Amino acid sequence: MAKRRCEIGMIGLGVMGRNFVLNMADRGYSVAGLDIDRGKVDALRKEAGGLRVHSTGIIQEFVSLLHEPRAVMMLVPAGPPVDSVIKDVVSHLKKGDLIIDGGNSYFRDTDRRERSLRKKGIGYLGVGISGGEHGARYGPSIMPGGSRTAYDRVRTIFESAAAHIGEEPCVTYLGPGSSGHYVKMVHNGIEYGLLQLIAETYDILKRGLGLNNDELHEVYKSWNGKELGGYLIEITANIFSYVDEKTGKRLIDVILDAARQKGTGMWTSKDALELQVPIPTVDVAVAMRNLSAIDKERREASNVLKGPSTKFRGDKKRFIEKLRNALFVSVILTYSQGMNQLRAASRAYKYNLDLEAVARIWRGGCIIRAAVLEDIRTAYRAQPDLQNLLFNAYFADAVMSRQDDLRTVVSTAAKLGFPAPALMISLAYFDGYRSSWLPANLIQAQRDYFGAHSYERVDAKGVFHTHWE
Repeated sequence: MAKRRCEIGMIGLGVMGRNFVLNMADRGYSVAGLDIDRGKVDALRKEAGGLRVHSTGIIQEFVSLLHEPRAVMMLVPAGPPVDSVIKDVVSHLKKGDLIIDGGNSYFRDTDRRERSLRKKGIGYLGVGISGGEHGARYGPSIMPGGSRTAYDRVRTIFESAAAHIGEEPCVTYLGPGSSGHYVKMVHNGIEYGLLQLIAETYDILKRGLGLNNDELHEVYKSWNGKELGGYLIEITANIFSYVDEKTGKRLIDVILDAARQKGTGMWTSKDALELQVPIPTVDVAVAMRNLSAIDKERREASNVLKGPSTKFRGDKKRFIEKLRNALFVSVILTYSQGMNQLRAASRAYKYNLDLEAVARIWRGGCIIRAAVLEDIRTAYRAQPDLQNLLFNAYFADAVMSRQDDLRTVVSTAAKLGFPAPALMISLAYFDGYRSSWLPANLIQAQRDYFGAHSYERVDAKGVFHTHWE
């Protein structure tokens, strides 16, 4: 391939970077790849075949392969590796060149990097990419933020490489600064919540109702054909039928029950707390991963601490339908919490997010893609300033008409002694949100009593303090 003909470059040829290079090349674009690992360089060269791809381990050669002004994308682990790559590559770039971070970077780091590079005359885009290995190769959901002018330079490449729903690409310009990485962060927070909710239904079905893996496969397969339909339900059904080659057992039964995390869920919770936006389903999902990780301690505790000895004694088929409804309600409430956080962040950080557009690009490619996102998109298209999805008639009815099933599931889990905190907190969020009065007046009185923190009154304006003793 002739030099200086690459329209975009990729630094980091791991699973995501290599597959995204091949994705772009499949769409007819010429791409240069760079990695310090010679094995990854050779692997890309071999896999690319006759595509317009050039891979190298030499940064000077990599930069020389790019059209000017250059567009350099990174897909490397978040944190110090991103700063290290920027430091290495920036000395080879010129004013007017563009750096794109396609990893899961913390949004405040993205703002810092964008400000620093702007002083050098180099553009910077923070781009969230969701879809995993398969999505990167065949079409992810892409969430770009930064300068609109910078985005327009790579817009056609991203629109070609993104997943498509009909004729619509699952990518759009989201806003300035770190908006793209912020939207991806909240996407991952919602993902945490959904994964925890599904895991809790699995626990209830397995330990509570005694379903075997074949039965679990059929339950989730049937759920995927209804309103719960989506990628996570689909893969959950598939997981229960997968056989481990080593043992001949179902693979799910030989996987350790300790879930790890890389930080995006925690970041979502942390910033929601700073914005004072309640996202309790995400918060508890983060906490439960931490609880699962102390597996040795839990096993010791199981020999000492005992709970209820009762067993489920109802109509299993009927209860499974109630569990499906309970999960659907909780899924709606989880998306609602995430969209509320985006709404608050858009105001606080001046992103000017279009929530209809966010829902639109999440419909395909990304991990949380689901049928319900089309309804979420419709809700925000009809009312862009919607305070909460629960103010939309469709979602309000969907939750209210199924709330009794969620209450039944939560109470049953409590009686049986199965931890279902995401289902429980989703119900508590709904009950709290629909309450015109909450007992926070007592909290304010207590705070004023012990710390003179003051309070407001219902019958007079102003701030008051009482000498309680």
